[in-house]
Amino acid sequence: MDLPCPEWMKHVEEKWTRLGSAKRESFSLLADIDEIYRYGQSQVKQDDVEVLLRISERYDGNKCAESATRCREQGNRSFKLKDYKSAALYYSKGVSYAGNKTEQLSLCYANRSAALFHLGLYKECLEDIQRALDEGYPSRLQCKLTNRHTQCVNKLQKHELCNASSLKQHTPQTDEKKNSITELSAAVSVHFTPEKGRHLLVAENKSAGEVVVEDEAFSLVLIPSDEQHMKAHVFGTQHIHCHHCLLQTLSPVPCQDCSYACYCGPTCRREAWRQYHRWECPSGSQLLTLGVLAHLALRVALKAGLKEVQRARESHNNSEASNSESGSCGESYLGSLSEQSKGVSPVSRCSECSEHSSCYHGRLYLGIYSLLPHVLQHPPSLRFLLALTMATLCQSMKDVGPETWSCNEQEGGNRHEWPDQSMLGAVALRHMMQLRCNAQAVTAIRDKEDSSLAVQSSREVRLATALFPILSLLNHSCCPNTSISFHLGLSSAEPSSLGSSTPGVAVSIRTCRDVEAGQELLHCYGPHYSRMDVRKRQHLLLEQYFFQCHCDTCALELADGTGTLPSAFSKLRCESCGSSLQMGTDTDVHVCSQSSCPRRTTNTEMQRKLQALRQLLDQALELMEKQRADGALQMLQEATSHADHFLMKTHPLQGELADATARAYASSGDWRQAAWHLKRSLAAVRSQYGEDSLELGRQLFKLTQLHFNGPR
Repeated sequence: MDLPCPEWMKHVEEKWTRLGSAKRESFSLLADIDEIYRYGQSQVKQDDVEVLLRISERYDGNKCAESATRCREQGNRSFKLKDYKSAALYYSKGVSYAGNKTEQLSLCYANRSAALFHLGLYKECLEDIQRALDEGYPSRLQCKLTNRHTQCVNKLQKHELCNASSLKQHTPQTDEKKNSITELSAAVSVHFTPEKGRHLLVAENKSAGEVVVEDEAFSLVLIPSDEQHMKAHVFGTQHIHCHHCLLQTLSPVPCQDCSYACYCGPTCRREAWRQYHRWECPSGSQLLTLGVLAHLALRVALKAGLKEVQRARESHNNSEASNSESGSCGESYLGSLSEQSKGVSPVSRCSECSEHSSCYHGRLYLGIYSLLPHVLQHPPSLRFLLALTMATLCQSMKDVGPETWSCNEQEGGNRHEWPDQSMLGAVALRHMMQLRCNAQAVTAIRDKEDSSLAVQSSREVRLATALFPILSLLNHSCCPNTSISFHLGLSSAEPSSLGSSTPGVAVSIRTCRDVEAGQELLHCYGPHYSRMDVRKRQHLLLEQYFFQCHCDTCALELADGTGTLPSAFSKLRCESCGSSLQMGTDTDVHVCSQSSCPRRTTNTEMQRKLQALRQLLDQALELMEKQRADGALQMLQEATSHADHFLMKTHPLQGELADATARAYASSGDWRQAAWHLKRSLAAVRSQYGEDSLELGRQLFKLTQLHFNGPR
């Protein structure tokens, strides 16, 4: 969980201790979220607000002319070194710090336009030129902008001519819009059983790779860089991604009132302000202090608005009263731990309809509100932390911001006073508890090295934490039959089938193997059989999601008695006969799988060899970053020679060595050797992650890159 910073957690822990055993016991018995919040609210003192404000001072979210000047000067230094990307990023930070209608802001925009021009981003360059002029760029310097504007227009005209000529050589394709949807197709249906709760089934056969569901995030919060990165002035996700739709950009536009939030353009800035940022903006530093989950929980409530929250609370309370009287699906659903974690509470008469379609709420806020909060599964000390955190945050927002809460019906629509401040806090606390099991990491693949290399090394980075209505309905499997991919920066110019025309983030859920009609769609919550053994998976799932996994993969591993699947057996090689090693009766010794071979290797010795190989690999990668491919290749060949003595070809480290060797050969122009070693790495990746894994897909894409970029 993305909990508050350690200093705040320590402060709350001390308050929890000072309560005394009797009060702690009394609090532990509270199961109603409104009561839990009110108790937390009663414990908030002015000292708590002051502690929060003091801790949050490290996250400076205010405009600052001095900081703007410093960032612009850093950008100038990068520009002189022809590091135009870094220059653009520094200028963007200057734009965020500079005040509105100031010369400093106009200078930052103008300088950034120069960096964008050298990066070939001519459209963005023209936009920055106009922004610089709008902010009062000095008339004595405007000739430079005029010349740059002319150059940009000429470059764009040449590109348009080239594109027009190339289009004539291709058959026109159908112009299909990519709509943002949060609905189920006819091929997927929502079902309910007491054992599984709510879950998704396919109504017809689906082949591997087919998209079965597309879902749009109800809300999300971008994950900021940690303190070390911020102190080192390293650019993080918050500097290169839109804070509303996550689109990557080198020319963001800032919030007009704070220095933290920035957006890919005026549309996202306007939508963010309308939906939530006008309340968050004065409290940005506190939100950064209290963590992503507190921030997202509050944002969900603010985006929903007062009317939707009141409607959801009324519907939920009526449903609970009805279930209590009839004894219907409420109790039976609560007995299903395997689906509670990602499920929804029964807000409709689930047991009275065969398809239970009335239980599915699509993109409505009711679908979010009805997700189970698992109140009693949270330890009492954690419940106290969440309650006090949200109560202190609401109090600090009340002190610095307007005491109004919009219904979000339309821009500039009606504004309603909070009937009770505790309503906002209690609803946000409910969402904070829900997010423990329903928060979804939004990820993207980012290249590690220069794009000029024939073979790219990439890594998965976490951009944001989001809440998806339909994705939350999928049950877990340690060997799932679906995979997910994210679409950032949904265009506001392309309204969805549901009438939405706001930018956002969507997820596509596709089958990763053939699925027959009537089978359940299953998603991995994180612990995957290819990455950890069954005991560790079971522990993590129980700790995080409150259920004991009984998927087919876990059952097979537990029945086998080894705690691992055959594909996850040791990939260590006997140096005497070449057979595989396995753990002996003494857990510190590896013995040969061939009973006739007396070879024994201690675990300490094996770890020493693996560590030495890892050091050689890391040193080789550093040489490649310094454009010293020959030295890196020599080091990798030495490491591979050592590895072949005690590692099977399917060992993960063998795959990493082969991958690095392929990149070294590609950078030196030896395409044949590069392809051979990249194919060699496939065996290790396939063995570790499986035939239908995303990791294997990335490796195959690298091979495609190599064949495409190499000589024909």
